[in-house]
Amino acid sequence: MTQDKTIMIRPSREADVDAMLAIYRRHIRRGVEDGVDDSDTPQPDDLRERRKNLKDRRFPHVVALDGEKVVGYAYVVLFRKRPAYRYTVKHSIYVHHDHVGQGIGSLLMRGLIDACAAAGFHQMIGYIDADNTASLALHERFGFNRVGLLPAVAFRYGRWADTVMVQRSLGPGSTMSPLSR
Repeated sequence: MTQDKTIMIRPSREADVDAMLAIYRRHIRRGVEDGVDDSDTPQPDDLRERRKNLKDRRFPHVVALDGEKVVGYAYVVLFRKRPAYRYTVKHSIYVHHDHVGQGIGSLLMRGLIDACAAAGFHQMIGYIDADNTASLALHERFGFNRVGLLPAVAFRYGRWADTVMVQRSLGPGSTMSPLSR
């Protein structure tokens, strides 16, 4: 981990979209999601609209900055669309390939957890490729529990891959009704 630079976490801005899209496309082409047809990845306007919709609905959407350069981003979406699930979110974190292993994922995770708790969400869910040991370890360090295994749900690298489902309570989690806040 590089100790001599300061990474700042802040809410994303429209000007960050191109950098976020470049990070995402690299993950699709070279990350654990390799083999996905790049024509299905979002275009800049798609990502701008998605980001705007999330921000309008007050869903946390943050970036990690090294100086002025976006080196990672993270966001949440509703876990399910039905009203009963409105206090539970599913998260995604992406780190620029040149900055993996430098603690940026941890900074993004902390920023996202804090923002979600402040927004009143009570549970965070994540889906992680079972072969992504670094991401699994990161989630474990932040108190996520493995709550499920989805065998053979993705096909890449010429084989079926499993997905691990993780979950973490935010604030009082399931011990307090959201109506009593």
